[in-house]
Amino acid sequence: MTASTRSLTNFWAVVIKELRSYFLSPFIYLISAVFLLLSGYYFYTDLIFYVQYGFGTNILVNFWQLFFTDLRLVVLLTVPFLTIRLFTEEKRLGTIELLLTYPMRDSELFWGKFVACSIATLFMLSFTIIYPILLYSVQPFDWTITIAGYVGLICISLAFIACGLFISSLTDNLGVAGLSALGISLLFWILSWNDGATNQGVLRWLAEVSMVTHFQSFAQGFIDSKEVSFFAVFVLFFSFLTLRSLEARQWRGRK
Repeated sequence: MTASTRSLTNFWAVVIKELRSYFLSPFIYLISAVFLLLSGYYFYTDLIFYVQYGFGTNILVNFWQLFFTDLRLVVLLTVPFLTIRLFTEEKRLGTIELLLTYPMRDSELFWGKFVACSIATLFMLSFTIIYPILLYSVQPFDWTITIAGYVGLICISLAFIACGLFISSLTDNLGVAGLSALGISLLFWILSWNDGATNQGVLRWLAEVSMVTHFQSFAQGFIDSKEVSFFAVFVLFFSFLTLRSLEARQWRGRK
């Protein structure tokens, strides 16, 4: 077996293992239920708001912008919790030591867990497709904004997953991992909110690393390569930190 084939085999073995862990436990279904409850609430209330007050011919354009802006908050509140068990649970049970003794690279282990969590997240997001389908059956509309919005949701979800995996690699306490992953994700969310608390130079820098700033174009119906690149760099940055964390664990030779 060649090195590339062995690497691919290890990667898929981790993906399958994690997917089984997700879908054979009630955890993913509980998180999905919370996600759908919140997203359904926002869809209903946002739609009622625009139907009640009316905004002319741009009603659906304005509606989708508001809906995806609200839906990103639901992603923030749920996706980080999908990541907390990926390394934390392994460390708590002691199985991480066994995994690290396998002829497997840290990168294969990390990306296997990352892809599995991404699939679980797409599983949750896929249920929300029913909202635009139902609305389209009543009032046809241009799907451009909707598609851009979902691309943005996928990008921001991947960013949260990368951040959560890094936190998960640092602790064996599920509570600490969950609150820390949520807290750091929230920090990158609100960096540029209070524009009166700092000068314009600092504010411009904060806006460059704020997820809210980079998500806006997606909510407005534009898929901007600059914004996609931001989320790609964000994912790669936290992936690098996670791999360094795994390496440090091997150097210490302990939990």
